Amino acid sequence: MTSLLLLAQEGQQPAPMPGGSLMPMFVIGLVVLFLMVVVFPAQRRQKKEQEQMVATIKRGAKVLTNAGIVATVVSAKDGEDEIVIRSEDTKLRIKRNVVVQVIGSDEAEAAKQ
Repeated sequence: MTSLLLLAQEGQQPAPMPGGSLMPMFVIGLVVLFLMVVVFPAQRRQKKEQEQMVATIKRGAKVLTNAGIVATVVSAKDGEDEIVIRSEDTKLRIKRNVVVQVIGSDEAEAAKQ
């Protein structure tokens, strides 16, 4: 740093560093490689697991929605995009993709079929 200041004071141009223009390309290449190897496959795997979980929702399953509602599935027909859930004394019709997690199952509700 001091040599640059001294050279600037004397009016001389500092010599360019060898390979200095390749460094940003190298860093960008490493970031792209990291995205391709780590991030994209993880996102794909997570999406596939979510789709599988949503497709296997059955009557009597206890679910958690993305709004934080914990409820029991009352009606879930295969091929339909909507399910009916019951939480306390309220029934709601929601989309399947709103379900974040299947917590367990309510045996009494499942036996009502």
